[in-house]
Amino acid sequence: MEMTTVQLKVPVAMEPYIATKPDAELVQLALLLHPFVKNETISHGRAAEILGITKWQLIELYANEGFAYFDMDWSEVEEDVATYERLKAKEAAQV
Repeated sequence: MEMTTVQLKVPVAMEPYIATKPDAELVQLALLLHPFVKNETISHGRAAEILGITKWQLIELYANEGFAYFDMDWSEVEEDVATYERLKAKEAAQV
């Protein structure tokens, strides 16, 4: 992955927490991209491509940091299942 240097101002108290280990650096870079994934400016796939990892690795990384890939509440899941069942019944009726 090609890299560039970007100067970033952070509070002095934050300096000890900036990653110096390669594994921690990947997490920090992924977390910088997360707001853009969340607001759908870029996809998980594009973010993973930028980071040089697979989409599934990125999803797992985010999950390990507490960001679920699926962020639906139970009522939304039930609604999706009901929609699926309706469509399935409609398709069966047409056959």
